[in-house]
Amino acid sequence: MSALRLKGARVVDPYRGSDTEANVGVDADGRFASPDLPLAGPVEEWDCRGLWLVPRVVDLHVHFREPGQEYKEDITSGSQAAAAGGVSVVGLMPNTVPVADSEAAMAQVLSRVAEVGLVEAWGIGAVTQGSLGQEPADWEGMRRAGARALSDDGHPVASSRLMSLALAYSARQGRPIPVIQHLEDPELSCGGVAHDGPVAARLGLPGMPGAAESVLAWRDIGLVRAFGGRIHFAHCSVPDTLEALASARAAGLAATGEAAPHHLLLTDEELASWHPGGMAKVNPPLRPGTMREALCQAVERGVITVAASDHAPHGALEKARPFAEAPFGISGIETLLAVLLTVLHHGRQRTPLEVMRLVTAGPHAVVGEPYAGVVPGAAADFALIDPQARWQVDPPRFYSRGQNTPLAGHTLRGQVVATVRGGQFIFREGQVVR
Repeated sequence: MSALRLKGARVVDPYRGSDTEANVGVDADGRFASPDLPLAGPVEEWDCRGLWLVPRVVDLHVHFREPGQEYKEDITSGSQAAAAGGVSVVGLMPNTVPVADSEAAMAQVLSRVAEVGLVEAWGIGAVTQGSLGQEPADWEGMRRAGARALSDDGHPVASSRLMSLALAYSARQGRPIPVIQHLEDPELSCGGVAHDGPVAARLGLPGMPGAAESVLAWRDIGLVRAFGGRIHFAHCSVPDTLEALASARAAGLAATGEAAPHHLLLTDEELASWHPGGMAKVNPPLRPGTMREALCQAVERGVITVAASDHAPHGALEKARPFAEAPFGISGIETLLAVLLTVLHHGRQRTPLEVMRLVTAGPHAVVGEPYAGVVPGAAADFALIDPQARWQVDPPRFYSRGQNTPLAGHTLRGQVVATVRGGQFIFREGQVVR
């Protein structure tokens, strides 16, 4: 493997809290090198003027569908999509077929990711057996196999008893293992497919009230207060959820939350553009503009500390069904960084450090994973990003098998130029390298 010399990059490093222009070296062992020492062996040089170098980008919330639904996505295509999106590490949700709820299942999935060899995976094991919400899964076995978090994502942990048990387990661990909650009260969301408001009424779609999300947030904050442990709220989208999270953080509780890029960019008005098909159908649903604004403000205030794609690929025929029958989900890992830059940096003038912290130091803090950033000896995982490049989303060009995105035809500002993991290019010049 050749060493790398990256000249004139803007090194946006949230792990160290620094944003400086620098020359960066990567040695032949795949680690950042001291800038004061020469690089041994053959050296490939890159002119990085005008580019951001962002270390170890993480997408904490993805669905790669393997095993069981490989026609939607598999670990190879999902890993390629991650590389094309500038992502070095993915958090793999467990709602595969069968569900990743045992030591053997977790080991199998993580082994497959390592075999493909493009990205690192943080395994996320099911909270309950089969994610059915009835009995605890094998938490200790999955942790031994490498699980970094627990979640029934796609389904809520609706039982207070089971959530209290999971949080108590989290609290007993020397290294935090967060419980990632899909916030949805099934008795309130029952049958809902879109935000309960004027747009859903106009389109004749069953509504899902915002309270279906927020009541579980308030409940879970109370359970963290009572039982300890670490809670992380996936894809927050309504103001009352944000208020619950803010109150928990103010009280010093171990509670964090994430925003999905589609909730930061789009509103429920997007549904009319795709109706009667289900391309813009996602759970939680796209919300009105006032709620989108509240979510953006929560990011700016530091209430939301993570952005994650909730990458949920589906087959084209599935998403072409009538809205009420189509599956929930958007394919989003390849547009994650571009949407964040478009909305938060270019649209709302947030600094590069503020934006990139959401996909670097933020997710690392959730799972308690250390990473030093761009310092000599650290693994050279990074994305090179042209923050000014404008490009149009063209789903047939995705590496993901899931081309289901309502962003088709949207122009975004900010594009991944290259992705490097362990000192090796996994994406460059518009192509996945291996």
